[in-house]
Amino acid sequence: MNYQEVGNHSRVTEFILLGLSEHPMSQSVLFWLLLLLYIVTVAGNSTIIVLVGVSPQLHTPMYFFLSNLSLLDLLFSTSAVPLIMANCLRNFPSISYSACFAQLAIRAFLALAQCFLLAVMAYDRFVAISDPLRYSLIMSPRVCLSLALLAWGTAFLLTLLPVLLFPISFCGHSAINHFSCEAQAIFKLLCSNTLLVEAMMLVCAVVSMPLPLLFILISYLCILRAVLRIRQTEARLKAFSTCGSHLLVVTIYFGTLIYIYIRPQTKRSQDGDKIVSIFYAAVTPMLNPLIYTLRNKDVKVALRRVSCGPTF
Repeated sequence: MNYQEVGNHSRVTEFILLGLSEHPMSQSVLFWLLLLLYIVTVAGNSTIIVLVGVSPQLHTPMYFFLSNLSLLDLLFSTSAVPLIMANCLRNFPSISYSACFAQLAIRAFLALAQCFLLAVMAYDRFVAISDPLRYSLIMSPRVCLSLALLAWGTAFLLTLLPVLLFPISFCGHSAINHFSCEAQAIFKLLCSNTLLVEAMMLVCAVVSMPLPLLFILISYLCILRAVLRIRQTEARLKAFSTCGSHLLVVTIYFGTLIYIYIRPQTKRSQDGDKIVSIFYAAVTPMLNPLIYTLRNKDVKVALRRVSCGPTF
C-alpha cells in the first residue's frame, strides 16, 4: 500500500494514536493490566510449545496443532500489546505510516491463520472420534504438517493480495481513534476510491471467517452424531471432554471477531470497540493455554514430569 498526495492535502507519513490520551490515569492502569496479561500470555503459550516439543506422550496431531495455536497466540499478542503498553506512557503517541501498515498486515495474517487452524483442529477431532482405528493413519505426521502449512499459507495469501493489488491514499487526516493500527479505524481515514478495497476485504472476510466457522460447526455436528452412537457413558464423556476445550476456544475467538468486524459501526460504539480490541489482543491469547491446561490431563501430567523430573 502506498500513500499519495490528493489535491491540496498533504501526504500522510505518520499517524497519531489517540487511545486513552484524554485519561492519563486510565492509561496508567491499562499499562499495568496489560503488563500482567502479557506476562501470563508469554509464560502460558511458551510452556505449551516447550511441553509439546520435549514430551513424547504429546507427540500427537492434537498437540501438534495446539502448539501451532500457542505460537499464533504468542505472536499475535506480541504484535500488539507491547506497542499499546509503550503508547500508554506517552501523550498522543505517533506511529509511522510504514510501521502502522506493517503491524496491520502482521496482525491480519496471524488472525486469519488462527481461523484456519481452528478449522483444522476441528477436523482432527472429527477424525479422532468418528474413525479412531484409522486415526493415526489418516492424521499422519505428513498430513498434519501439510494442514498446518495450508492454514499459514492461505492466511498469508489473503493478507498479501489486498496489499499488492489496491494502493490507497489519505486526505491529510492522521488521527486514529484507537490504541493501535486497527483496520476499521484506518479505513475511516481513506479518501481514495474504496470500492475495490471493500470488495476484496469482503471476499477475504467471507473466506477467513464464515467458511472456517461453518466447517467447524459441520464438524461438530458430525462429532455429536458419532458420540451419541457410543454406548459406554464413560467413553462418551471422554469424547465430549476432548472436544470441550477446542469448542470453548472457538466460541471465544469467533465470538470476539464477529462482535468487532460484523456488528454495525456507530460513533457511540468506538470506545466500546477499543475495549473489545484490548480483550481480543491481550486476553484471548492468554485464555487459550489456560483452557487447555486446566481441562487436559495429558498436559498436566507432562507439566509435572518436566517440572519434577522423570522420577516423579
